[in-house]
Amino acid sequence: MQRGWDYRVLSVVGTVLLTVAAVLVTNLPVIHGWFDQVPVLGGPAPEVLSGSEVTMAIATSLVVVLVSMWPLFKPRPRRILDTVLLTQKRVLLAMTGLAAIGYFNYTYRLPRTTLMLTAAALLVTLPLYMIAISQQPKANSRAIIVGDDPDAMESLLDTSAVSVHGYVSPPSAYAADGTESRALTDGGTEVEQLEALPCLGGLARLDEVIVEEDIDTALLAFSWTDREEFFGTLETCHDHGVNALVHKEHADHVLTDDIAGKELLQVDLEPLDWQDYALKRLFDVTFATVALVVLSPVIALIALAIKLDDGGPILYGQQRTAAFGRTFQIYKFRSMTPDEEDDSPDSEEEYRVTRAGHVLRKTHMDEIPQLWSILTGKMSVVGPRAVWTDEETHLESEASAWRKRWFIKPGLTGLAQINDVTSADAEGKLRYDLEYIRRQSFWFDLKIVVRQLWGVGADALGFVIGRDPEGEESENVREAGDEGETDEERTERKKTVEP
Repeated sequence: MQRGWDYRVLSVVGTVLLTVAAVLVTNLPVIHGWFDQVPVLGGPAPEVLSGSEVTMAIATSLVVVLVSMWPLFKPRPRRILDTVLLTQKRVLLAMTGLAAIGYFNYTYRLPRTTLMLTAAALLVTLPLYMIAISQQPKANSRAIIVGDDPDAMESLLDTSAVSVHGYVSPPSAYAADGTESRALTDGGTEVEQLEALPCLGGLARLDEVIVEEDIDTALLAFSWTDREEFFGTLETCHDHGVNALVHKEHADHVLTDDIAGKELLQVDLEPLDWQDYALKRLFDVTFATVALVVLSPVIALIALAIKLDDGGPILYGQQRTAAFGRTFQIYKFRSMTPDEEDDSPDSEEEYRVTRAGHVLRKTHMDEIPQLWSILTGKMSVVGPRAVWTDEETHLESEASAWRKRWFIKPGLTGLAQINDVTSADAEGKLRYDLEYIRRQSFWFDLKIVVRQLWGVGADALGFVIGRDPEGEESENVREAGDEGETDEERTERKKTVEP
């Protein structure tokens, strides 16, 4: 798509030129002399680079700034304020990197004055430049409809003021009622309500259609937005800088910027860029590896204690729901006798809790084996808590939008957990999980992990000193069908799930 490549070239070239200009201008003696007079920030004495030092400083600055700004070089539809904030965030990241390089290696450093003024200059100029080269949807935009919901597709066609050049359907292997249908060919399926428009093909041709038709707007009309096909379509739109809109009557308001009075709403869910994804995965692997190594003596002692207690298996396995409805086997240290399980929601079998299991539950050490699931990529440290597959149906009856939690990989902890919201309040748990999906970032994950570790430490300390903050009623009450959940989750679920 020519427009997409134009943006890529302009964004890279503009970033290079603005960075070089910022370093050169802020390195001028007159600028250093002026800044030296500024109270508090000014000083020490002006330090101007010259010759090869300037060349090295410019080269180092370019590498760091380009790496930091890389996600912004991909054409994606963003609101002006989002563009400003994201660009400034990346500039601050680059300046932090340059400061760190200067601290560890004197050769490549920027003088303090040059670094501060360069950061100030780029914080102003780069966001303005990114806004200037961004293309916003206009009345003469070229659009296509992508979806599998005929009614929603028709509504979009009637409402849209842009020129619609055809539709791509079906992008999903699911029927409108949510049941899986037969595999469909890439040629797409014609929709009676859109007989005036040409069918441009199936989802596999979406990339080609966007390029061939020079599309800048995609009107999404999906029956279900918790499927991989929806997110694949959304990611393709972001990759090509195509604006994704939905009709307000068919909008999933969790995914849209709901503005009163607008017929078409912009999808407000942006896929993680490769840097954010890599950082999250690196954090997951590092956290799980360090925890497993540090806790290895504890793991050995727990395994021995379980064996000595009743001679049964060390681990307990259970099927949990992963992203997009997939399932995976989760493991915890066994804390109940390995009898035949009663999966009725209201069963109470505290008599099955072993002596070792009592300690494991109170100190949360039965959760340790899940670190292996994080290490192998089935889970993340932070995300919506993975739910027992047999419980999903009951929770969906309590919260109709429950499957929206499937948007991302499940986590060991999450925003709902640190706010003490369990499956007993399905709607509340869902709200917290969806808020996390919107706000997810490395720093947000880090804050959640710190709060969770603090809570676990407090619970463990309370158990050691003989204090049970939850009172006598919370004593080891779990249902046999879900040994993997915490005490709170197990006791609370009985209040909301029908037998």
